Amino acid sequence: MLDLKIKNGTIIDGTGAPAATGDIGIRNGRIAAVGEVGESARETLDAEGSAVTPGFVDVHTHYDAQVFWDPKLSPSCYHGVTTVFGGHCGFSIAPLSPEAAPYLLRMLARVEGMPEACLEAGVAWNWRSFGEYLGQLDGNLGLNAGFLAGHCALRRVVMGERAVGERANASDVRAMQELLSQSLEEGAIGFSSTLSTTHNDADGQPVPSRHASFDEILDLARVVGRHEGTSIEFLPGVGLFSDEVRQLMSDISTESQRPVNWNVLNPGPPELMDNQLGISDIARRNGGKVVALTMPQPIVLRLNLHGGMVFDAMQGWADLFKLTVPERMAWLASPEHRQALDRGARSGGPFQSISDWRRWQVHAVFDAANKGFEGRTIGDIAAEQGKAPFDAMLDLALTEGLRTSFIPLDFGGGTDEGLWRRRGQLWADERTVVGASDAGAHLDMIDTFTYATALLCHGVREQGVITLEEAVRQLTQVPAALFGLRERGVLRPGWHADLVVFDPDAVAPGTVGIRQDLPAGEPRVYAEAEGIHQVFVNGVRILDQGRHTGSLPGKVMRSGIDTRTPTLD
Repeated sequence: MLDLKIKNGTIIDGTGAPAATGDIGIRNGRIAAVGEVGESARETLDAEGSAVTPGFVDVHTHYDAQVFWDPKLSPSCYHGVTTVFGGHCGFSIAPLSPEAAPYLLRMLARVEGMPEACLEAGVAWNWRSFGEYLGQLDGNLGLNAGFLAGHCALRRVVMGERAVGERANASDVRAMQELLSQSLEEGAIGFSSTLSTTHNDADGQPVPSRHASFDEILDLARVVGRHEGTSIEFLPGVGLFSDEVRQLMSDISTESQRPVNWNVLNPGPPELMDNQLGISDIARRNGGKVVALTMPQPIVLRLNLHGGMVFDAMQGWADLFKLTVPERMAWLASPEHRQALDRGARSGGPFQSISDWRRWQVHAVFDAANKGFEGRTIGDIAAEQGKAPFDAMLDLALTEGLRTSFIPLDFGGGTDEGLWRRRGQLWADERTVVGASDAGAHLDMIDTFTYATALLCHGVREQGVITLEEAVRQLTQVPAALFGLRERGVLRPGWHADLVVFDPDAVAPGTVGIRQDLPAGEPRVYAEAEGIHQVFVNGVRILDQGRHTGSLPGKVMRSGIDTRTPTLD
């Protein structure tokens, strides 16, 4: 007898094949049958009018810390995600040492937008090896989850304070190689690193991996190639990539004989797209594989001067975020300093295009007296107050300890039909993989954790730039294959029963708001989903009509056990 039969559903199996009406039988956490299922079941679910698909695979999250205080891994669980990968951008929290832990905690708070108080209250930081870290997660996961070993953690554990500011010597590199090898043996899914100039630690200094030579990165990549079921993720930076960086990314793949996925590719000018997608062509000619993570929706940035992400990348702003919050507030109260920051933001850099402060909107306030400002533009507020827009914006932020959340309305191109067509072309390109949700990070800034429902809603139903069958394939089979997941990502008899049942005509991200449910009462940007009826992980229902059941049937994904070595074809 089956444990569950899902009948009369529109089956979209994840391969890109046309949808077909049929049944799915589940027994002992596995798919027992697909198509016509005559066997009786303890429970039957009528899915008429609903799509039944594999669970979505999110290849780029930062749930490494959140898993300790929120094993459900919300909000991803509400959006049909059943498997996640973390430890990206060089920012894992294992391996660990007593000396490294405080540094990594503060680094994550700065570079990945995880409140420091939240990390202190919600994470024990009491493991050393990667295996010990994964062991604490066993039996306490709502989703399947695998984690990469990050370059910054490896470097800080081995080199201590020298990890920032110094090149590694031969002995350092050997020690990092040994530590990485041990981590991979103990289940790390792979290795991640970053050279991005947007990645700075709590002191405003480049994070440890940015002090590494190309040779050091390649030496670590070769270690990955000696372990079954492993992958590599890398951040080269923003904008046009130099020939040297493009060649490095190809070399990382060929030296490791592993696919390399990099973050993040957004639609843009043809010369930028040619430069970035061309990395994949270089790697292919050299016998490697490089894949770009591409966004499934326009990014809506919610920025504040307390965390400082994006502001710190504006021309002349970096030193501001080396100050404590009280020092920063005093600095921002000075008319002279304000003028310098305003000039800098307008004078160049990757975010010059959003430096028209009039075109910023107040997203969320934290003082009841300021509630009337929510949803209004800075230009409107400034005109009402008789102030320059920049002054109006800073004055509001100063009344709330810099936590006020703003949205630059000129960022993202959400209404540009040409960009939507380009997104569809990128999703169909074999040199890309849909992802970059960053779920678990930038908790005060972005809602890209809705990426799966956003793709199904905006990309499929509203814009029509991708078919439903292909969208499901991009959310399931393609990312599962990139990481070499065993028996997941397709609805196939004998495979793990990770499934989503949803209404194709209603699936969408829910309303985005601020929820103060993090440890220490810290806030986060949050949204659940619409149109997701059921989610199953390893055959166990975790979501029922939008409500979490409380079940935690997820499994820790360990390299070589739950993954096989991904192919380079």
